[in-house]
Amino acid sequence: MNKRIHYYSRLTAPADKALIAPDHVVPAPEECYVYSPLGSAYKLQSYTEGYGKNTSLVTIFMIWNTMMGTSILSIPWGMKQAGFTTGMCVIMLMGILTLYCCYRVVKSRAMISSVDTTTWEYPDVCRYYFGSFGQWSSLLFSLVSLIGAMIVYWVLMSNFLFNTGKFIFNFIHHINDTDAVLSTNDSNPVICPSAGSGGHPDNGSMIFYANDTGLQQFEKWWNKSKTVPFYLIGLLLPLLNFKSPSFFSKFNILGTVSVLYLIFLVTLKAIRLGFHLEFHWFMQTEYFVPEIRFQFPQLTGVLTLAFFIHNCIITLLKNNKNQENNVRDLSIAYMLVTLTYLYIGVLVFASFPSPPLTKDCIEQNFLDNFPSSDILSFIARIFLLFQMMTVYPLLGYLARVQLLGHVFGDIYPSIFHVLILNLIIVGAGVIMACFYPNIGGIIRYSGAACGLAFVFIYPSLTYIISLHQEDRLTWPKLIFHVFIIILGLANLIVQFFM
Repeated sequence: MNKRIHYYSRLTAPADKALIAPDHVVPAPEECYVYSPLGSAYKLQSYTEGYGKNTSLVTIFMIWNTMMGTSILSIPWGMKQAGFTTGMCVIMLMGILTLYCCYRVVKSRAMISSVDTTTWEYPDVCRYYFGSFGQWSSLLFSLVSLIGAMIVYWVLMSNFLFNTGKFIFNFIHHINDTDAVLSTNDSNPVICPSAGSGGHPDNGSMIFYANDTGLQQFEKWWNKSKTVPFYLIGLLLPLLNFKSPSFFSKFNILGTVSVLYLIFLVTLKAIRLGFHLEFHWFMQTEYFVPEIRFQFPQLTGVLTLAFFIHNCIITLLKNNKNQENNVRDLSIAYMLVTLTYLYIGVLVFASFPSPPLTKDCIEQNFLDNFPSSDILSFIARIFLLFQMMTVYPLLGYLARVQLLGHVFGDIYPSIFHVLILNLIIVGAGVIMACFYPNIGGIIRYSGAACGLAFVFIYPSLTYIISLHQEDRLTWPKLIFHVFIIILGLANLIVQFFM
């Protein structure tokens, strides 16, 4: 439909309104939404004269809400990998860098003066500069971000469903699950699931009271990596085959509630646990990691996706009532996102009880550091599980629109085509949940891959080309933007060596 509208609008001069698409061919507002990988899908409001009527405050919150996603669960782990001081610096620097690249995306349409770009999105800008290569490469990297997000969702949903079932079973049978793993012995227990397992997340279930037949049966049929990922298939695969996901977009408020609850949970835990910090710049001790660690690129990979909104920022800002405030509102939103990540990362890292536990025990999903019997963590898992189950079909629909729409020209060519695509996506999620349930690793790989195109390469290249066409390209600008591209390439390559 978008291609048709663009085609009709180009049959006449831009000033001629005769072939402007009438309202009845434009999808209804409830059919239009944008997404942020690992974040939420935002339903667009109706437009008046090309722009919406959201105030700056609503626009800022909308960008914050769309960017906030499940990557927030891996921020403390990323800080542990980078070191406390280095982690804080990396979060701030990545926030500034991704903000500048996002600013270049927002300004990219204004750099094209030869055609009317009022209705353009960023893929249209890429197609203008790079032709069909820009169109298909942007599709490829967009699919990488989408499918990567869906895989992370499947791993997390398996985790949350497993721990929810474990909480209910333990509660009914009066079992204390902290006896099975290394943990603190107080009223606010914190556990170290990876202790004694080579640093890898514990994919099994409970390992105590082995003589209990009922518990043995529960362990057999309720296992985080062997059974639970398959149980989700029966629940989510039918939802992926819906022709329209508009029903699920009604639950987007859950994303905001989940993030706010996580902030509350982290704050309360920090108050109860207190701060446990020692500063050693290069030397690792028994309980503390050095302030500077060479694994910091793992955090940059996570943050590339955590700050990723570049593919839909133009659409979001179109809904802003005061277009002249777009850059200011975008900057404020990025500042709030950066502060939120810093708040979560700093509090979880600083309050992690060392000793008796080492900071290296911080898990890729920091909720795994709280036992299944913890009531506050149980509520957080329930919130996140239900939110992900509503966002997952939206992401699947977007993947279907992008892939089947481009290949077959129809987003629903047949139930057979849709089912095959959904089986491939679900199969990838199940395989990763069974054999590589490390959300930090998945996020940093997919973040570095999709960020390479949308965050680093395309914004810089389009700016360089536009300046060259206008004979305004200078050596400092060229060197700076080539440096950004090199950073993106290095960010991707180094992920495979860490």
